[in-house]
Amino acid sequence: MQKQKEPLPILAIARAGIIAALYIAVTLVLLPVSFGPVQLRVAEALTVLPILFPEAIAGLFIGVFFANIFGGLGLADILGGSFITLVAAAVTYRFRHSIIAYLSPILFNAFLVSLYLHALFEWPYWLTVVSIGLSQTVVVFGLGYPLVRLLKKIQKS
Repeated sequence: MQKQKEPLPILAIARAGIIAALYIAVTLVLLPVSFGPVQLRVAEALTVLPILFPEAIAGLFIGVFFANIFGGLGLADILGGSFITLVAAAVTYRFRHSIIAYLSPILFNAFLVSLYLHALFEWPYWLTVVSIGLSQTVVVFGLGYPLVRLLKKIQKS
């Protein structure tokens, strides 16, 4: 007799939905600075949440997918950005006990999102890499790292 898989707990599904909704809301509220080769996508602070919650992987993927629909950069950003986020989030989860967890959203976005932003905006590739990389670094370490520390403290209490 084969053991049946348990469905995802309701809390995990709700958390994924909340992460997706937060990502979309923050990106759209800050729409003028959330898109393009020079951006400060504050919602990217959430990309470190797979360190604590594996369901954040799906939440981030869905959040980026829908946020990018409103960004106006087309299918490259909608599909490309979502897939890059999915991979980076999985790597963040896999290496959640090391610095790689924080570096993966920075490096994946800097090098891969820059591929299509470079083409869409006709910016030099390496300038786009530096711009996106700096923006990601500021958000991930300036907001994401403190967020993870705070959530860890809350989980312990």
